[in-house]
Amino acid sequence: MQVIRIYTGDDAQTHVEELDVDAFAAIATHPGEGPIGCNTGPGEFFQDWHNAPRRQYVMVLAGGMEIETGHGEKRVLQVGDVLVAEDVTGKGHLTRGIGTAQRVTVSVPMPG
Repeated sequence: MQVIRIYTGDDAQTHVEELDVDAFAAIATHPGEGPIGCNTGPGEFFQDWHNAPRRQYVMVLAGGMEIETGHGEKRVLQVGDVLVAEDVTGKGHLTRGIGTAQRVTVSVPMPG
């Protein structure tokens, strides 16, 4: 399992960092307010530049995806991985499907 965080830097670009799984588990014990969402789609997909719709945790339950920042940094997320999406402003990121298996993710709003 890996935990990847994306956030908007002072340059209005999305940046990526890896978070320690144990530290993430300690802070992710309470969801924020708002609905929990389930997103399904084809394995082969592409989503052009976009921002996270809110600060949220996104857990990959099936399939996989690749996140790319404006700086060209890429991270692959597969089953069991978590994306901490905090790039709600700025240029945003690209998202691509990995493989042909149906993609299933669950998004949970972050507190605060």
